[in-house]
Amino acid sequence: MSSTSLLVLNSVLAMMMFGIALSLTAEDFRRIARQPVGPLVGMTAQFALLPALTCLLTWLIPMPSEIALGLLLVSCCPGGSFSNLMTYLSNGNTAMSVSMTGVASLLACVLTPLNFMFYAALNPRTQPLLNSISVSTADMLAVIAFVLAIPLVLGITCARIWPLFARKTEPFFRFVSLFTLFGFVAIALFMNWDKFIGGASLFLLAVVAHNALALLIGWSAARALRLPRADTRAITLEVGLQNSGLGLGIIFTFFANLDAMAVIAAAWGIWHLISGLSLSTYWQCKDRKKALQHTSKKQYFYGS
Repeated sequence: MSSTSLLVLNSVLAMMMFGIALSLTAEDFRRIARQPVGPLVGMTAQFALLPALTCLLTWLIPMPSEIALGLLLVSCCPGGSFSNLMTYLSNGNTAMSVSMTGVASLLACVLTPLNFMFYAALNPRTQPLLNSISVSTADMLAVIAFVLAIPLVLGITCARIWPLFARKTEPFFRFVSLFTLFGFVAIALFMNWDKFIGGASLFLLAVVAHNALALLIGWSAARALRLPRADTRAITLEVGLQNSGLGLGIIFTFFANLDAMAVIAAAWGIWHLISGLSLSTYWQCKDRKKALQHTSKKQYFYGS
């Protein structure tokens, strides 16, 4: 990509984060301070367990180094706004999900590049490839600050000063964010279509398995601490639905020649929508079934 195209791409990503920040308030952050257990479990699963297990599995399971590097990068990205919508549809703790997205986006400004560079250098499968590109951690921190930190602060400030503007425009920004994500995915697949078709089975297997791992880590961590059902669903989706748009932005900026990385992030962008909707539908059906059983028992009890 040209320098102009990269500037436009990162500017669009910044606008997406600005839109997410419009829905955040000081209360979202105070909520985490008052009830920190659930968010801490989610953040630990997202920024510690998922990258570490991804590094271990990409080391142990034979796969091309570009694919391993792509999976590592996605595992180091925070959750996106899609997790908030899926949490709401799943009857999960939406308020906690929104709070976690905001805090995770702030933490990602530092933890995403540091985690990625650490695990990519630690993994013998990806270390030679990373060294051959000579990516600077400082440069990656600067780009992510531009894409995440600055628009996040501006969005929260805007929502505080002009709350009416924030309420009216936030749905528009959410629509633009989802549309833009599809656009990034389409561009990445179009630019690397031959490679995607040639190794479709490998790419899809890697993405589906990795996404299942992410969802399982989030669910297991919440269940291990016996958190309420609504919190468990929020954490599962927050850990399992990554901001693959951010991953694509990083790839186009620093790893433009590694086609397989872009394909992995693009495939993630498609698959996490499918898995999120599927899991949400499953939980909705499960809740309806329980509600019907409860109603039937009440009718039977009072009828008898």
